[in-house]
Amino acid sequence: MGFREHAACVRRIVGIVLAVLLIGGVAVAVVAGRDSKDTSTATKTVRGVIGSEKAEFFADPDVVKALAAKGFTVKAETSGSWAMDQLPLKDYDFAFPGSKAPADELQRKSSVKGGPIRPFYSPLVVVAHRGAAQVLADNGLATLSGKSSGKLLMAPYLKAAKADRTWQQLKGAGKHAELTGTVFITSTDPVASNSGALYLAAASYVADGGRVAADEAAIDRTAPLLKKLIQVQGAQQTSSDAPFRDFISGVGNPLVLVYESQVASLLLQKQDLGDLVVLYPDTTVSSDHTLVPLTDSGRQFGELLSTDRRLRELAVRHGFRPQGAAAEFTAATAGHTDYIDQQLTGIRQAPVPTATVLRAMARRTRG
Repeated sequence: MGFREHAACVRRIVGIVLAVLLIGGVAVAVVAGRDSKDTSTATKTVRGVIGSEKAEFFADPDVVKALAAKGFTVKAETSGSWAMDQLPLKDYDFAFPGSKAPADELQRKSSVKGGPIRPFYSPLVVVAHRGAAQVLADNGLATLSGKSSGKLLMAPYLKAAKADRTWQQLKGAGKHAELTGTVFITSTDPVASNSGALYLAAASYVADGGRVAADEAAIDRTAPLLKKLIQVQGAQQTSSDAPFRDFISGVGNPLVLVYESQVASLLLQKQDLGDLVVLYPDTTVSSDHTLVPLTDSGRQFGELLSTDRRLRELAVRHGFRPQGAAAEFTAATAGHTDYIDQQLTGIRQAPVPTATVLRAMARRTRG
């Protein structure tokens, strides 16, 4: 399957979603075209591979228009961040995974001068329904700062996971018929997906007493726990989008690991989130969306994403936090502080192991 441009009488070029099987996950092609009403001319087409969490950003007509005004048309395909280095990237201008570790691997394959570019980031959070969040709080696994936000206490949570605690063993869970079985967080496949891999990074850091895994011995110390965290979930998605949408629609597991940007984006679109509660892990990892230029055109495009005021504004509208511009995100989310912790108060950022170590951790969860 491919993309066809409609005849000249058609007013808008739209992105057509294509299901293409890639290594480590399903890729979706998103084509950024130009509204025919726009008098600017897109003079340069850049092709890239992106994490799926950025697909809606690149498909946004306002983003398309802003890029065209600066002389760019973008053709992007999505892939799991940790599968990108296994793709044939010869004809790509950039790769845009969801964090620094896979970007560092990709950078080693690039001959373009200069390092990776980090236009924006988003911390990992856990979304819960209000009943589940209250039960966690009543049992010392979380704290609540209101009806719609709080903190997940990682050390107590990991202790409960290690002991295979069930919802039925938690006081107050009996009032909620949907809370049954083992208490666990739904995450994505850590072998292929960025958020799943970063979940392991944070969990291993906490479980190993605040140490960053650096060798096989460190992996050995936390491997049994990490294996439990993953295998209790059964089949996993390669994108955080599907489990988040399931959660919003009222199905699936009561605790789901997502990006803060996914929640913030819905809030900024004025969507009703029902009884959703955002739990910020007290030790978490921020997903630094990191663009690796593979050509000079890719570098020009990455620098534009980082510096153009309109594109930064649109990144915020999609829930991302621009690097070095906290005020932009703070202003946009000022009406949603019941959900969003703008300053990430009291939240510790766990360092992320190297890509080699994190890949080894992910593989051990399977064996």
